[in-house]
Amino acid sequence: MAIVGASLAGISAARAARAQGFAGRLVLIGDEPHRPYDRPPLSKDFLAGKMTPEHLRLESPEDGEGADPLQAEWLLGAAARSLDAATRTVTLDDGTEIKADSVVIATGAYARTLPELAGLANVFTLRTLHDAQDLAPELVPGARLVIVGGGFIGAEVASTARALGVEVTVICSGAVPLSRPLGAEMAGTLAALHEINGVELICDASIESYYSGEGVVSGLRLADGRYVPADVVLVAIGAEPNTAWLAGSGLELGDGVLCDPMGRTNAPGVVAVGDCAAWLDEDSGEHRRVEHWSGATERPALAVTALLEPGAVRQPLNLPYFWSDQYNVRIQFAGHARDADRVDIEAGDPAAHSFVAVYYRGGQPVAVLGANQPRLFTKWRRQLNAERAVATQATAAAAQPVLAASPSFI
Repeated sequence: MAIVGASLAGISAARAARAQGFAGRLVLIGDEPHRPYDRPPLSKDFLAGKMTPEHLRLESPEDGEGADPLQAEWLLGAAARSLDAATRTVTLDDGTEIKADSVVIATGAYARTLPELAGLANVFTLRTLHDAQDLAPELVPGARLVIVGGGFIGAEVASTARALGVEVTVICSGAVPLSRPLGAEMAGTLAALHEINGVELICDASIESYYSGEGVVSGLRLADGRYVPADVVLVAIGAEPNTAWLAGSGLELGDGVLCDPMGRTNAPGVVAVGDCAAWLDEDSGEHRRVEHWSGATERPALAVTALLEPGAVRQPLNLPYFWSDQYNVRIQFAGHARDADRVDIEAGDPAAHSFVAVYYRGGQPVAVLGANQPRLFTKWRRQLNAERAVATQATAAAAQPVLAASPSFI
C-alpha cells in the first residue's frame, strides 16, 4: 500500500490499515522533510511561541524512527510527480517508481496566493510548518499586520497577533467573515470579536493596488480610496487541492479527486482522503471537499475499509466538524449551514459570545454552532451524528437486493 502524503490524513490511513489487519508493505511518501505534524496549532500556540515543532508531532516519542509501530517505509522530502492509476505506479520527482497493489492519495492542499505579491519579503501565507516559522519572527509589538482574507486562518492569526501586541487589519471581500460556513446571521455575531479586541475589520472591500519598494509591501490601496499601511501582509484567501500531479493519471478530477461516499475513485485500488479529496455528499448529490481536522482523522478509516474490502457496505459518515480558537473563544460547528432555513439560540447569550445555536431545516436540526459551550455543543453534535447514522443505515438497507421467498416457506 502506497500512501502519498505524509499528513494527518496519510498517517490516519496508515494506522487504519494496520488496525484493519493489513500486514503488507506500507510506504508513506511526503514532499516535506518532516514526519507528520499537526497543522491547527500553527496559527495559534506555535505562532505565539508556546509550542515547538516537537509538540506538533502526530507520533508519540516512542513511535520514532527506530520503533515505528506502523512498520512503514518513509520517503520524506520526495514529492510525487505522477500516478498511473491503471497500474498503480507512483513516480517521484527524482524518478523513483513505486508500484503498489493499492494507493491512498492524501496530498492535501496548498495556500492560494496573490501573484502580484510574489517574491516580496514581507508577504506570507500560512499552511506549513515552514510558513509558520517564517511568519512568527515578524509578529512583534507595534508591527502593522494586514491580513487579506476573512477565513479561519486569518481570524486565528489576527487573534494570536493581537495577543502579541501587533496592530491588525483584516480585509474581507464579503459582507461579513465566515458567512459561508456559519451563515450570515451567526457569522455577523462572531465577527464582532475582531473589533472588541482592537482589530480593524474592513468588509465588502477590494484591493485596487499595492505599494512596494525594495522588495517589500508598504501598504495597500482599497477600491474606495482608503490606504492601509503594512509592515507585514498575510494572504489567507483559502486553499487549492494539491492535485496537479495527477493530471493524466486516469483519475476523475474536479475541485479535488472525485470519490464516492467511501473515498473510492474511478480507478480500482485507488482512494483519496483529506483536503485533496472530494467525496460525494449524498444529501446534495455533489462532490465536496471537507478541509477539517476531523475529516482527516475519521474518513481515512472508511477509505481503507473500501480498499481492503472492495464489497464493503456504505458506512455512516459523521457530519463535518471543525473548531476555531479566536480571542479566548472556542468556536465549534458541525453540519452544513447551507442546509438550514432558520437558526435558533438554544442556550446562552450571543452578545456574550457564549451560546449554542441550532440550525433547522423545517423542524429537523441539521447543524449546530457553539461558542464557549463545549459540553452542550458536544451533546447536540452526538445527537445529529446518531440521527445521520440511522438515516444512512436505512438507505443502505433499502438499497440491498430483495431475495424472492423460497416456495417451501410460502
